[in-house]
Amino acid sequence: MKRTFEYNGLPAHVIFGYNTLDSVRAEVEKLGVKRAIVLTTPEFEDKGKQIADLLGSISAGVYPCAKMHTPVAVTEDAMEFFQARKADGTVAIGGGSTIGLGKAIALRTDCPQLVIPTTYAGSEMSPYLGQTEHGVKTTISSRKVLPETVVYDVALTHTLPPRFAAASGVNAIAHSAEALYAKNTNPVVNLMAAEGISMLHEALPKVVANPEDREGRFDALYGAWLCSIVQGQVSMALHHKICHALGGSFNLPHADIHANVLPHAIAYNSKAAVAAVETIANSIGNQNAALGLYNFNLEIGVYTSLKDLGMPESGIEVIVDQIMNTPYWNPRKMNRGALTKLLQRVWLGEPPKYDPDQ
Repeated sequence: MKRTFEYNGLPAHVIFGYNTLDSVRAEVEKLGVKRAIVLTTPEFEDKGKQIADLLGSISAGVYPCAKMHTPVAVTEDAMEFFQARKADGTVAIGGGSTIGLGKAIALRTDCPQLVIPTTYAGSEMSPYLGQTEHGVKTTISSRKVLPETVVYDVALTHTLPPRFAAASGVNAIAHSAEALYAKNTNPVVNLMAAEGISMLHEALPKVVANPEDREGRFDALYGAWLCSIVQGQVSMALHHKICHALGGSFNLPHADIHANVLPHAIAYNSKAAVAAVETIANSIGNQNAALGLYNFNLEIGVYTSLKDLGMPESGIEVIVDQIMNTPYWNPRKMNRGALTKLLQRVWLGEPPKYDPDQ
């Protein structure tokens, strides 16, 4: 156990359960919001209108244009909508795209946020915001972007098709896996990370096999919540750096790239973060954490190839350059040769492998 550490609990009011949406208006009013805009993606606009109806007289309209990786141009358009409606708060319903837009507005206005997650992405519990402009995704950390209230309604996750639920769930696992070897990890984070990984590893096959499995859906969202808390407590390393570069450069689907990269990032760090990787292995019941997660992806139907996601092979060099030019801290030094081989395997969909320094 780490004997000296720091722990900062992040403030957020959380409501968790089935059919919790009836609490939304009261919770928005508790935040002192008089006019709230509802944020969604185009695909989720009908659900946004339902939330606007629940808000009644304090609804300032629905902005249904959130996009992956939070493009700055979309945020600027949303800001015009926010100001034109004289809004003083946001309600975001959806996954990381919508929640990211709410955070981007909060960064610029410091307005209160209520978030209703419908995926396992986990952005709702973290002070991180990733924004994309000119093909580059940058990440900031600020408590200004941390939502004040999060309403988890397990019933909403039943709208997630099995394949998307699977990818989103492994995305959540990635938050906890990397937190275990973060430079500022601590015993409290380690406990939540191990439990989050274990819950999702057990629940996701149930959700994929039977999308209406209430117990599986509940456990998956609970595990994702734990993983999202963990993500907000620690800094990021190689896994997130690769995924941010892939998302910003090629606009690849967020959850899928996290699921693709995770086994390979763990393999890369396996000899530099032995205790952390052992905890991951124990949480999934497999002696080889990296290979166990790769096979888990195959079991639950997650795409395991960047090639299948539409990334050109020439992009490997682009991503390696970004990693080497602006690296995140990582327990193992960033090594161009080993990283190139890692990305070649992810691009092809091959099993993860540890490569020694070149």
